[in-house]
Amino acid sequence: MTVVTLMWEARAADGRGAELLAWAREQTLEAAPLRRETFRAPGERVLVLTWWAAAGSDVPLPELPEPATDLVTRPVHRWRFESLDFVPGSS
Repeated sequence: MTVVTLMWEARAADGRGAELLAWAREQTLEAAPLRRETFRAPGERVLVLTWWAAAGSDVPLPELPEPATDLVTRPVHRWRFESLDFVPGSS
């Protein structure tokens, strides 16, 4: 079993960062990932990471869709990562 992380990143149209963030949070996936985190960054960017247990790094996995074109300044950037190790943080 492999852990695959999907990264989805979009840049909101001017003044629409909060709207893009709300839109991303409202999106449901066809299946539940092991973990899902949503981030925001300067430049009205929104980032969503999902972690999946998969039979391999290239198997199809549910992904967030493209938002409406007027909500973003460019197409969504997507990346796929395969976990190689995990080091827990200190408590």
